[in-house]
Formats: sequence, structure tokens, C-alpha cells
Amino acid sequence: MPQDDINKFVPNSEQSVPRGWLKIFIGFAAGVGKTYTMLAEANRRKTKQGQDIVIGLVETHGRKGTSEQIGDLEIIPRKVIHYKGSDFEEMDADAIIARKPAWVLIDELAHTNVPGSPTEKRYEDVLRILDCGISVLTTMNVQHLESLNDRVQQITGVTVRETVPDSILTRADEIVNIDITPRALMNRLARGDVYKTDKAPQALANFFVEGNLAALREIALREVASEVDRNIQSFRNDLNVETDVNPHERVMVCLSSAIPSESVLRRGWRIANRLQADIVAVYVSSAMPTIDQMKILDKDFNLARSLNIAIQQVRSKDIARALSEYARENQITQIVIGHSNRSHAEQISQGSIINKLLDLVKGIDVLIVATTKNTK
Repeated sequence: MPQDDINKFVPNSEQSVPRGWLKIFIGFAAGVGKTYTMLAEANRRKTKQGQDIVIGLVETHGRKGTSEQIGDLEIIPRKVIHYKGSDFEEMDADAIIARKPAWVLIDELAHTNVPGSPTEKRYEDVLRILDCGISVLTTMNVQHLESLNDRVQQITGVTVRETVPDSILTRADEIVNIDITPRALMNRLARGDVYKTDKAPQALANFFVEGNLAALREIALREVASEVDRNIQSFRNDLNVETDVNPHERVMVCLSSAIPSESVLRRGWRIANRLQADIVAVYVSSAMPTIDQMKILDKDFNLARSLNIAIQQVRSKDIARALSEYARENQITQIVIGHSNRSHAEQISQGSIINKLLDLVKGIDVLIVATTKNTK
């Protein structure tokens, strides 16, 4: 969801209902204990603090310990949606809003709702509920962050289809990293504590190998640490405390119509996010794109919008010079571009866009990103 669409759920200063508090329990894989921890906190809030807290949707996946944590927490009935001759159950956001508890538990933030639901994604329901002044406890795995999609695919070989915009993490008021060692998670899996025992061997041989889990764990720890850093920086900015952060950093991502630039966009977004920099995606059109090129560009533009990256299109026969001129005129400090896929012979006969760009942008950092298929 683009940032503009997310913002429509945020109450403005004239609204009387304060926005609910968003607390996310994040982990690096299924089975680390996100839902269990969320339920344990809900029970503490109810029994020790007397808070009005309900379950909007919790997925126990048949895990006995997790199921037992539900206790006597009130459960909002799910909505039944008829789709292609079958009935599906989804969270009933309208019923939650009508019930208006102080807190609601909503599992699996990245879930895609069945067609026919009022919203496409569960995180959109969460934003709507927060807008109504209801606080939310929710869970997600770090691999569902949109900007990490390429990196997770490279590590695990699995393409994550359900994603949430990184701005959701930024919007959170509190983030709790649920962390265990990869070996401990593998032991849970082998015991049948995560999936049924007959599914454990296959899981251990594929996604849940120790190398994958260790890499995902590191990503989760880094992501939460980055959020802490951003919160500290925001606090300093509110107090006008001087820092070493350069407020004038500007990142430019170069798009190509030859092959998808998704990995380039995601890398650029993460760089800009860590630097708290402005970011723009620039596409230089040197000729009318073909139908296949238009499909590539449409996909890249949609991803850029979902990451809240502004898009600029420039017409020029000289791609490198157009990129360099845009960078100079807009005080760009970092350029992110995909690796060239031109052969050595093609670079001799046609020239290298990257080499020419490097010659033209002296004084600007240039990051050349490896892609699945190299870009021109």
C-alpha cells in the first residue's frame, strides 16, 4: 500500500478520537513464540491491570501451549466470506470496531484477505482499527517486510508473496523482537511443537535449515536495532539535539526497462531509510518502450509507490548524461544503479552506461547493485 493510502487511515488533529497504540511482536521465523508471547501479555493486561482486551484473530496452528494461552480471553467471531463456491473465515474488523475494546489481538499482520473482503490486506484492517482509537497487539515475521523481499529470496530460495510496507514498522509505537537461537527453534520443530511431526523432516530439510535461520535472525536483530536508532533520532529531533546525521542526503535510484529493478529499488530504499534521506527513482526514456518493457516498468513503478519513492521520468537519447544532469540539478548525494548486462563486445561497440555515468558524477557516491539478471 502506498504511503498516501496508509495516511488516509491516520486521524488528523481535528479528530476527537486519539489513534490507538500499535505494538508489534516480530520474529525471524514461524515457531519462535510471537503468538504465545502476545497472548501471555494479553492475559496479564486483563488479569493484573483489568484492561478490556479481546482477540480479533489468533492462529494457534494446533500448538497446544499457544492454545492454552487463550484462556478466557473474549474472542470476536470471524466473518464468513463466500468465494468461488467455498466459505472462508476472515477477521471481522467491523465487529471489533463496534465492540470497541481498549486492546485487540490480531495475528499474522501480513495476511492477504480472501477476495470479497472489505480490504485486501490485514494490515489495512489494523490501520483502520487504530484510526478508531483501539490499540492493537499484532505479530509478523521479518521476512514479510517489502524492502527485504529480494534479500530473503537470495538467502532462503523462497519468494515471500505476502508483504507489508516497511512504513508499518515505522508507524509502530512499540516493537518487541521475539528471539531464540536457530538450534532451539530446530529442536522445537523436531519435537512437533511448530508443525505436525510428519511435516517436521521436510521443513528441517528446506526452509528451516540452520544457515537460513541464522541469517534471518541476524536480519531481524538488525531491523529492530534500526528502528530503535530511528526512534532515538526522532527524539533528538524533537528536542533539537544536534547529531551527525546529514539532513541533506538524497538518494537516486536508476530504473531500467530492460529487466525489473526491484532489487535496486529495495536497496535504495533501505539506504535512504537508514540515512533518513530523501529518495527518488529516475527512469530515462530513450525510445518508446515495447509491451514487455512497459510490463517491467509498471511493476517497478508500483513497487516504488508502495515504498513511497517518488518517480521521475526523463526523455533523452543519452541515458548516462541525463542521469548525471538530474543528479547535479537535484543535489543527489548517492546513486543506486543495477549492474550492466552488456557483454564486453557490446560495451566496446555501444559503450557502458555505468562507466560513462561514473565519469560524469565525480563527487557522488555510486552503488552498483547485482541483480538476478544484470541490467543494461
